[in-house]
Amino acid sequence: MDNRALLLTDGFLATPNAKTAHGLIRGSERYTVVGVLDKPTAGQDAGVVLDGHNRGIPIVASVSEALNQLAPLQYAVVAIATNGGVLPASMLNDIKECIEHGLSIVNGLHEFLNDKPDIVTLAQRYGVELIDVRRPKPRNELHFWTGEVNQITAPIIAVMGTDCALGKRTTARLIREACHQQQINAQMIYTGQTGWLQGGQYGFVFDSTLNDFVSGELEHALVSCWRETSADVLLIEGQAALRNPSGPCGSEFLVSGNARYVVLVHAPKRTYYDYDQAWGAIPSVESEIALINAYNSEVIALAINTEDCTDEEALAYQNEYSERLGIPVLLPLQQGVAAVVPIIQSLLQKN
Repeated sequence: MDNRALLLTDGFLATPNAKTAHGLIRGSERYTVVGVLDKPTAGQDAGVVLDGHNRGIPIVASVSEALNQLAPLQYAVVAIATNGGVLPASMLNDIKECIEHGLSIVNGLHEFLNDKPDIVTLAQRYGVELIDVRRPKPRNELHFWTGEVNQITAPIIAVMGTDCALGKRTTARLIREACHQQQINAQMIYTGQTGWLQGGQYGFVFDSTLNDFVSGELEHALVSCWRETSADVLLIEGQAALRNPSGPCGSEFLVSGNARYVVLVHAPKRTYYDYDQAWGAIPSVESEIALINAYNSEVIALAINTEDCTDEEALAYQNEYSERLGIPVLLPLQQGVAAVVPIIQSLLQKN
């Protein structure tokens, strides 16, 4: 009954802006997700709305409905990811109502609840916590890059994408689980707030870390995880994309994290970065692979995000890319990721 949580999505559940909720609906070791507050999809199952799979997580239309149907509840999670991490004003009433009923609030946005005096006062009155996941670490807790990462003998695989919100974290979790099924000790390094919310033990929140210490925090997470878990393989959850102009990211994983291998995630039907023509067209998969190769890293598999695809189109893309690239092409949500495990096993034999 511990850590029972209600997800607050402010009407965004059926959109990419609720990717934090999507991750938590698929699984979390930190919270037990028992419901979602999302008025447009109320009355449905959250898993069905997400990907067609019933997960027994009801969607409700109000805080009072959640309290009546889902009690006891300990937490309400602000489970959306907005541009710039801004907290929508429309969520404040739900947040306040949750506080007034004794729920602690977990906030994954850049706009912090602990910086809002009225929310802080309300939380103190009702004796609940305000947990701002993206609050930067104090300077004395940050690490600078040292080169220790080069001592790691386990293969390091970065799960990177050709754009934001493609399923990099989900793909990394699925690969970790597929490895465990084959008795491979795979560990995952989270790099975003959702990874922490899902229960990640090793990692850091990339976009809340002072730039000078991003490389060091990544290295510290990798080295600590490897030493403490005796990991056979380390998986890094990627962020954004190497050439997404709103937040180019990925070279840190290849250079500072010494990830010599990459699983690349791509959405064939997505034309522009973040769906915005002004941000530029997404280059071809071959172009992205060539860029990754220039960093002296190898793409060992392609994972396809099948948004806007029919089942037939998804399979056609899988066949097409497999022929073009000559590497395993995964449909993570439809077929799983088992096809990449033999590649990982071969890496372990080489090491």
